[in-house]
Amino acid sequence: MITLEDVSYTYPRGERQAIAGVSVKIEPGECLFITGPSGAGKTTLCMAAAGILEHEYGGEKSGRIAINGRDVKEYSSLSEIAGHVGMVFDDPEAQLLFTSVEEEILSALERRGLRPQEIEERLASIMEVTHLTLLRERPPHALSGGQKQRLVLATTLALGTDIVILDEPTAELDEHGTESIISVLQELKASGKTIIVTEHKFARFRNLVDQMAVMEGGKIRALGRPGNLISDEFVRGVIFPDFSGIRDGKDTSHSGDRGPLVSVKNLEHAYGEVEALKGVSLDIFPGEFVAIVGENGSGKTTLIKHLIGLLRPTKGTVMVDGKDAGKAPVSDLAHSVGLVFQNPDHMFFADTVAEEVMFGIRNLGIQDPEQVLETVLDSTGLSHAKDLYPRWLSRGERQRLAIACVLAMRPRLIILDEPTTGLDGREAREVMEILRDLRQEGRTIVMVTHSRQIAEECTDRIITIDAGKIQSDIRREG
Repeated sequence: MITLEDVSYTYPRGERQAIAGVSVKIEPGECLFITGPSGAGKTTLCMAAAGILEHEYGGEKSGRIAINGRDVKEYSSLSEIAGHVGMVFDDPEAQLLFTSVEEEILSALERRGLRPQEIEERLASIMEVTHLTLLRERPPHALSGGQKQRLVLATTLALGTDIVILDEPTAELDEHGTESIISVLQELKASGKTIIVTEHKFARFRNLVDQMAVMEGGKIRALGRPGNLISDEFVRGVIFPDFSGIRDGKDTSHSGDRGPLVSVKNLEHAYGEVEALKGVSLDIFPGEFVAIVGENGSGKTTLIKHLIGLLRPTKGTVMVDGKDAGKAPVSDLAHSVGLVFQNPDHMFFADTVAEEVMFGIRNLGIQDPEQVLETVLDSTGLSHAKDLYPRWLSRGERQRLAIACVLAMRPRLIILDEPTTGLDGREAREVMEILRDLRQEGRTIVMVTHSRQIAEECTDRIITIDAGKIQSDIRREG
C-alpha cells in the first residue's frame, strides 16, 4: 500500500512546484492509472511514491508519503525501499548496464539470493512473458526502443517487489508489444501485486485500472474510478485522441509533374549478421504525407536513417532530392531533408529555445535568420517560450521545438520518428495539425508511428514494414 497526503515538491532550482497538494491512496493489489498532459507532474508523482525524491533528490518537500504503512523518511535508504518497490522509468537506456539481455535480468535475480536452479527457472519465465527469449544474447544497445523497454520491465520483475511503478511503459511499443506488457501486468495484479502506471493509452489499460488520477499543472484534477471520470470534457480530451479534420483528403502531391523526391531501390542493411532491411524499394513524391508502420524491430527507423545519411546501404541505392544519400555528406543532405528524432531531448544543447532554432539557420546560412526564427516559433506555438531553457519545456513543447529546429532549415522532406510518443490526446493533435499545415504548404512528410489511428486518420499513404520488408503500400483517396 502507498499513501500520499498533501504532498508538494519543488525541484532544486525549480521555479514552481512540480506537484502541489497531492493526496492519493493505493490499496494492495490495486492498479492506479495516472494520466494528464506532459509536464503535469506524473513522473514526479511516481518518484515521490517510490521514495526516490526523499532519498535521492534535494529540493523542497512537504506532506507525508508512506509505503506499506511506514513513512518513507523512516527507511534507511532507497536500497531498503527497493525491496518493496520497483520502478520502470520512461527512459529505458538509463537503466541498462550489462553486455547482454540475459545478464541484465540475471543481475537483478542474483541480488535476491535465490538458489541457482530457481534463478534459471525465473530467468526463463521472465524472458518468456516479456518476449525476450530469442534476444537473450543481444547487447542492450543493439535493441530497438521497444525491446529496451521490455528488458527494463523484465529486470524490474526479476526483483520480485510487491509494488511496481511504471512510467509510460508502452510509449515506444507497437500494438503487439503494448498488449504483451498489459498481459504481464494483468498477471502481476492477479498475483496480488500493486501497480502504479503513468500512460496515455487508457483504452488499452481500461480493464486493468481500479483508480484513475488525471493531473494538470502539478495537481490531481480528477481522481476516482474511470467510469465516473470519463464524462468530464477535459479528461476525455486527454485520454481519447481526436484527429477528426486532420486528413482533408486533398491530393497535394505532384507525382504527375515530376519524378519522386525519394527513390529507394533494392535497399539492404545489416547490423553485423542481423539483416534489418531486405530489398526495400519505394518512391515518395513531393507533397505526400506518408506513415511508416510496423512492429518494433521491423526496420522502420533503419529505413528513415538512410534518407538522412545517418546509415549507409549495405546494398542498393537511396536517392533524396537528386542526391545519393548513400554517399553524400550529411551536411549536404540537411539542405533537403530534416529528421525529428523519437526522443526530442537528443537534439537539444543550447541554453534557450531561440538559440536552439537559430543553430540550424546559421549553420546552413539561411537568409533573414531573425524573420525565419519568428515565423517558425509562431507556426509551432512556441513564441512565448523563446527565451526559456529547452529542458524546462513540457514534453509536448519539446516535441514542437524539435519540429521547429528542423522546419527552420527549410527542408523539402521532413521525417519524424514517433512524433507523438509521450503525448496526451490534445498534444498529439497539436503536433498533427502542424504536420497537416506543412503538408498543405507543399512539404513532404514521412512519419514513423506505432499508432494505427494516427496513420489512418491523418495520412494519405500507409507503408507497412515487417521483418525488413515492405508488406503493403496503400495510397488512399478522399
